[in-house]
Amino acid sequence: MYQAVATLVLWIVAMTSLWAFDWPQFLGPTRNGVYSGLALADSWPKGTPVRVWEKEVGEGLAGPVVAGGRVIIFHRRGDREIVEAVEVGTGETLWKYGYPTSYRDDFGFDEGPRAVPVVVDGYVYTFGAQGVLNAIDLETGKKIWSEHTHLRFRVRKGFFGATSSPLVEDGRVLVNVGGVDAGIVAFNAQTGKVLWTATGDGASYSSPVGATFSGRRYAVFFTRNGLVAVDPITGKVIFKLDWRSRLRASVNGVTPLIIKDLIFLSATYGTGAVVLRVDGTKLFKLWASDEVLSNHYATSAYLDGNLYGFHGRQEYTPSFRAIELKTGKILWSEDGFRAGTVTLAGNRLVILKETGELILAEASAAQFRPIARAQVLSAITRAYPALANGYLYARDEDTLVCLDLRK
Repeated sequence: MYQAVATLVLWIVAMTSLWAFDWPQFLGPTRNGVYSGLALADSWPKGTPVRVWEKEVGEGLAGPVVAGGRVIIFHRRGDREIVEAVEVGTGETLWKYGYPTSYRDDFGFDEGPRAVPVVVDGYVYTFGAQGVLNAIDLETGKKIWSEHTHLRFRVRKGFFGATSSPLVEDGRVLVNVGGVDAGIVAFNAQTGKVLWTATGDGASYSSPVGATFSGRRYAVFFTRNGLVAVDPITGKVIFKLDWRSRLRASVNGVTPLIIKDLIFLSATYGTGAVVLRVDGTKLFKLWASDEVLSNHYATSAYLDGNLYGFHGRQEYTPSFRAIELKTGKILWSEDGFRAGTVTLAGNRLVILKETGELILAEASAAQFRPIARAQVLSAITRAYPALANGYLYARDEDTLVCLDLRK
């Protein structure tokens, strides 16, 4: 009896330790694209990572998340948006929750959901292409509550549907809804009750992030109009900065990067990048330029004073660059690189290009130093991957793969 209990305790401790390195939301546990789990290998058997499993998936640009032994997939099949939980080790379906959708993309692109799910305190939160916000039980797949935000707050249809992944903190779900007098809305995480609304800013394609400056908590949004920081408890606007293109047909797509008391904000369409220092309720500009690191849809990664990311619009074959955060100095640039996403793992960059090529490179200020590269997906790859416990979960237009990157 004692041995059985001891074994059970050891198993729980082991699983808890592994789950501590989950990837439960957009850009990972700290929402800055930083992975801190098991060490990754510098080379792969036969030149390519081991493919643990693969699974056919429906339409969607929402990347997967990993929490509590489950991979959460948010995709579309037919006229239904589906939230699906699969087992991390096998890809076997554990549960599905679906609801009707009539979303149509005006530009002929993918018509599935765009926003990455969020898992907090046993709930899965999803934000569909038409603005349907759901809370679902992680264990069973049962719906807890649902709100059609676009109907309730009179939201105009954007260019590419609702894309912003909610920020869930302190029992609140914060969303850049983009409604009339309800640009940003806070919902009770357990009941869906509206707690407050703030601003009249339109919805962007950027996901908000929580930040602490001088001991005070902020929720930082990059809306259609620009940077907005609010008190997450009351919704009071603390500071804001207009930062958007003069072109109507433009987007703000990346998440603000918070580095101590600095904010890195970036967009294309002639907008450019800016580094701001936060001092209480005031912002001080360190530098701004459209020629340094103008991110289209992929948030850059930060390490030791430097940023690594994509410069230029996706359709114009962007560069991949390293720059100094505080000065904007370009350290090196790989031109004609094409678009993709970048994740930081220790001193390594995990780059997944839209061509489906996976690249492992040094996070070096001296030059671009790829260590390993392999073609891991065959179709257009724009969804953000999840990196959890040494495994990479990535999807293209119709396939989700689990790759073993462990050392």
